[in-house]
Amino acid sequence: MANYQTANTSTTGALGARIDAGLRAHMNKVYGTMSVGMLITALGAWAIAGLAVTGDMNAAATNAEGMVMAVRDGEFLTSFGALIYTTPLRWVVMFAPLIFLFFGFGALMTRASAAAVQVGFFAFAAMIGVSLSSIFLVYTDFSIVQTFLVTAIAFAGLSLYGYTTKRDLSGMGTFLVMGVIGLLFAMFINIFLQSPAMTFAISGIGVLLFAGLTAYDTQSIKSTYVAHAAQGDQEWMDKAAISGALSLYLDFLNMFQFLLYFMGNRE
Repeated sequence: MANYQTANTSTTGALGARIDAGLRAHMNKVYGTMSVGMLITALGAWAIAGLAVTGDMNAAATNAEGMVMAVRDGEFLTSFGALIYTTPLRWVVMFAPLIFLFFGFGALMTRASAAAVQVGFFAFAAMIGVSLSSIFLVYTDFSIVQTFLVTAIAFAGLSLYGYTTKRDLSGMGTFLVMGVIGLLFAMFINIFLQSPAMTFAISGIGVLLFAGLTAYDTQSIKSTYVAHAAQGDQEWMDKAAISGALSLYLDFLNMFQFLLYFMGNRE
């Protein structure tokens, strides 16, 4: 009996060590994939915004009345910028990432390989970059970088808390998801009301909700890995890492956008 207990303890300890090592590698992949996606988004947004403005007034785009379409002093929309920001194409740019997220990514997760899912995630990040490029036409570059750094620091702290805390955060999930649904409804209503007070409240609530989701999603990614690690399905693990990266990517991106309302300097 003593020998059996000793062998059982040894086996359990070896399995636990293997799961711990696998978890660290899994989380590194999650954060690495998310970081690459965020870099693609940032570069895409910056590049598109740069292509959309020019300091040459003679090359600037004009509206239907022939007036030059200025962005700020010394910078004007190019024909490319006018195509993106002032034509129906802007709705394609705005909604294409959402359509892919709700309809395309799920199909990839169930039918495609892990490599294809990763390519899909990076393509989604590029689409988000195009969609976000307009912030460079509204806010100063310095305030965008400043807000990004503040978001990065807050995200790192919240994600670390979600990873290390012994407190079960699963009970927050339903509350946070319902909060996001309510927030989307309020944002839709405010499209028609255009209320500054409501915009301020939406931004504040949005920051809090996605701060909570950052900690919740981090713990959920960790718990999901631990629950399935013993099965040894590497393909599933690789897809789970990309799915986790997408969740944290969206948390970071939304927190950044809501913080930008408070910290961004409009030009």
